[in-house]
Amino acid sequence: MSPIVKPMPGRSQEGLASPSGGGEAHEVASRGAIVKLDHVYKSFGANQVLKGVSFEVAKGEMIAIIGASGSGKSTALRCIDRLEVIDKGTIEVCGIRVDSPGVDLKQLRLEVGIVFQSYNLFPHLTVQENIMLALRHVKKQSRGEAADVAIRVLDQVGLKAKADAYPEQLSGGQQQRVAIARSLAMSPKVMLFDEVTSALDPQLTGEVLRVMEDLAAGGMTMLLVTHEMAFAKRVADRIIYMHQGTVWETGPGEMLDAPKTQELRAFLNNGL
Repeated sequence: MSPIVKPMPGRSQEGLASPSGGGEAHEVASRGAIVKLDHVYKSFGANQVLKGVSFEVAKGEMIAIIGASGSGKSTALRCIDRLEVIDKGTIEVCGIRVDSPGVDLKQLRLEVGIVFQSYNLFPHLTVQENIMLALRHVKKQSRGEAADVAIRVLDQVGLKAKADAYPEQLSGGQQQRVAIARSLAMSPKVMLFDEVTSALDPQLTGEVLRVMEDLAAGGMTMLLVTHEMAFAKRVADRIIYMHQGTVWETGPGEMLDAPKTQELRAFLNNGL
């Protein structure tokens, strides 16, 4: 069955959250879907991590993916950006067949930004220079153009005043916000966040989540792997609960108050 979808213009609201082994592709505004996974399988050696995962993300949707460690949520995210190559199934992002052997990875990475738990900033470069690097080498922008873009996105994440600072001079939350700004500078159509707050204390986590909430409010298409249940419930248009490599239950934030499946109830009761 189709998942419950938070009311949005032009989007169907029919369907019920249900356990799913990934066999049925979710009918989420198919015409406007910007990300599509269809029966995706991925194994690492003998360990099958994704077992027929299917879901779609409409343009402008904010999707939170939750689940226990080892459920496949981060692997699914990495497959969308082809950081992992799937074994079977199809993935389409912004009209690009990600699973195609001849996929243009440069074009894909221009369309999709990804932010990880680790900030991956260059310590010998200033904050502004970290952001300018890809603009100069990938987008071939002039130094002046790249500098202007860097200041604009730093302002967007509330760090314009830190443009000349070095990463070691920033808190963890500030470094993560720089990493988000670096992705935003490339003007992606889709942003992926892989447990970006898991290494931060509560105060710093709040800083980063506020930036992500602003992005969602601005209409950025986002997929977020997170353990921040309150944030997911408040901000996400839809939540996907993954269990043992499958899409097990999906629905609006309210599904966390009334899970349909025993597995999601157990997950929430364990406080994971």
